[in-house]
Amino acid sequence: MNATLLSGLNPPQLQAVTLPHQSALILAGAGSGKTRVLTTRIAYLISTGAVSPHSILAVTFTNKAAKEMLTRLSAMLPINTRGLWIGTFHGLCNRMLRAHYREANLPQTFQILDSGDQLSAIKRLMKAMNVGDEKYPPRDLQNFISGSKEQGLRAHEVEAYDPYTRRKVEVFAEYDAQCQREGVVDFSELMLRCYELLSRNTALREHYQERFQHILVDEFQDTNRLQYLWLKLLAGKHSSLFAVGDDDQSIYAFRGANVGNMQELTRDFHVEAVIKLEQNYRSHGNILDAANALISNNRDRLGKNLWTSENGGEPLRVYEAPTDVEEASYIVSEIQQLKSEGVHLKEIALLYRSNAQSRVLEHALVSAGLSYRVYGGLRFFERQEIKHALAYLRLMENTDDDNALLRIINFPTRGIGARSIEQLQEAAKMNSTALWDAAARAGGKVSAFVVLIEALRSATRELPLPEILDHVLEHSGLIAHYQNETGAKKREAEERQENLNELINAATLFVHENEDDSLTSFLTHASLEAGEHQAGDQDDALHLMTVHAAKGLEFHAVFITGLEQGLFPHQNSQNVDGGLDEERRLMYVAITRARRRLYLSFAQSRMLHGQVNYGVASSFLRELPDNLLHWLTPRIAQRNAFASGYLTSNPPLTPREVSPLFRGKADSPPLIKGGQKGLAWRTGQTVFHSKFGEGVIVNLEGSGADSRVQVNFRKAGVKWLALEYAKLVAA
Repeated sequence: MNATLLSGLNPPQLQAVTLPHQSALILAGAGSGKTRVLTTRIAYLISTGAVSPHSILAVTFTNKAAKEMLTRLSAMLPINTRGLWIGTFHGLCNRMLRAHYREANLPQTFQILDSGDQLSAIKRLMKAMNVGDEKYPPRDLQNFISGSKEQGLRAHEVEAYDPYTRRKVEVFAEYDAQCQREGVVDFSELMLRCYELLSRNTALREHYQERFQHILVDEFQDTNRLQYLWLKLLAGKHSSLFAVGDDDQSIYAFRGANVGNMQELTRDFHVEAVIKLEQNYRSHGNILDAANALISNNRDRLGKNLWTSENGGEPLRVYEAPTDVEEASYIVSEIQQLKSEGVHLKEIALLYRSNAQSRVLEHALVSAGLSYRVYGGLRFFERQEIKHALAYLRLMENTDDDNALLRIINFPTRGIGARSIEQLQEAAKMNSTALWDAAARAGGKVSAFVVLIEALRSATRELPLPEILDHVLEHSGLIAHYQNETGAKKREAEERQENLNELINAATLFVHENEDDSLTSFLTHASLEAGEHQAGDQDDALHLMTVHAAKGLEFHAVFITGLEQGLFPHQNSQNVDGGLDEERRLMYVAITRARRRLYLSFAQSRMLHGQVNYGVASSFLRELPDNLLHWLTPRIAQRNAFASGYLTSNPPLTPREVSPLFRGKADSPPLIKGGQKGLAWRTGQTVFHSKFGEGVIVNLEGSGADSRVQVNFRKAGVKWLALEYAKLVAA
């Protein structure tokens, strides 16, 4: 059995899979087969007979990744994977809390708030506490609460040095109390509550430490502080921690990911085995060489160098466009060429640093009749009609769930107005009860709503899960509501009906795949899945996405667009310690998505946030070796192309004013002689004027003594100057 499992592994992979019982860090580069190593390690441990499947805990970040691991294990070993502890951090914490809800001080049927429900709960609380949303934006409070929990901090542990922060801490404390009263937890609470449970309950902690002899962690570079502390608690004296990750792909600091956990792991667990998986099975050599050269500029790396047994392949194509519109036009023409060469559209990805960049690309694709899909739209369980249906189920399961009640008390419309809801909230607050208790004492239309929910509970008590869904959708009025839509909303309503029908399919599949097919378990599944990407149509279509969304994916051809200083790397990175390093890791991720062909493009001018910005090439382009690049346009201002910063017109130019700024073709930029002997000026060149300061040339016209230059000055805005008198100098 072992010989079959281990066949095809390269030497470092084999070393990682067959390590003895010790903690290890597997430094797995992009495309190096880390998932194979992780799952084969689990299969190898079980196949030896010395390790019970019940003594293994494997943690990853997405349900999709966890499911893939289970699928691979099923193919490797003839075992039932249902009992294995393999899942996401939140999923495994939920499993522990369900098993020990009393010790965790939770109701048995506690529900999980997704991000939207959490925000609604915070808004409701702010209104009750008379906290103004202008001074304290609800999303800022949500981030403050979640961020504190991810650091392992309760409200009383957060340091507040000023009245503003103290007020946020007060909201945090009352929010926790509200969730406790209602029997709900948010995602961050799942981790923190489980960590606290293990911290204070010695017997329980020792039980799990004794049970889980082998702890394996995927994407370790993405762990935050609390997740790492949770892992340390679970790892007992006789446990080994097998962590697989890549510090060069740590790009989620904004979510709390701490790349420093990898260094801490080596110290805290006395890791002697740091195994580097450097052979890449995805990309051609030139792409990997470019990625290696770029990332070598980062500080404090653990260090590795990707290589491939394949040839160098094609050089990276670099295109400098006069405007973002022309950049998009160029990309479309290249896509059409790839398509004519037999490359499927689904094998092509357009990556951008900011979502705001997609509009111009989408417009160009629509105009060209090219099918595309924006990766990362609304997920299935986040769609409005799905959340309505789940709210009925949640309230049936737990009548203390105020968020669920507020979502559906008047949907479909049943004549319960805002004033009636306010009166319910006031009554509930006065009596320190859930809204349901106040509703049960109310009369009129509110009373009819209570009767409806009780009737749904009674009628579905003995029904299988899919039939519960079917009954609720029919008798709640949701299906009828969308069926009755007419006019412009009719098509949208039909799609919503299809989604509701798909929810029944989801319940049927859930019953088939899970031993626990209770309504509570299904609702938990829906909450945990809310952040997962649902597969779209199977049509051959381009993929548009941010670089963050591209992590873990790969394509035949990749376009990295908008490579301008201030955009990628993002201007905010200059204000954050380690910000440029993370931006460089993001670029590294973007480069390593490409298997065979990689395009890099940037524009001299770009419309962003309603105004035109005149940019210069990203500093990342300078960090790529010249011998790996093929410039499709002349290097227009090579001597100063890497000057930093955006120059923004003042006042901002409209699109109509921008259109004539770059009249020369991209492959033949305007060029005229300047006032100084032998000096030639080009569009895109950075210049300096004694009165107006630094600027970028955006247009040139005329010749000799009649020549004029249009310059966008950083402080003075756009001005036309006669070259004979301008006395410009190259910056």
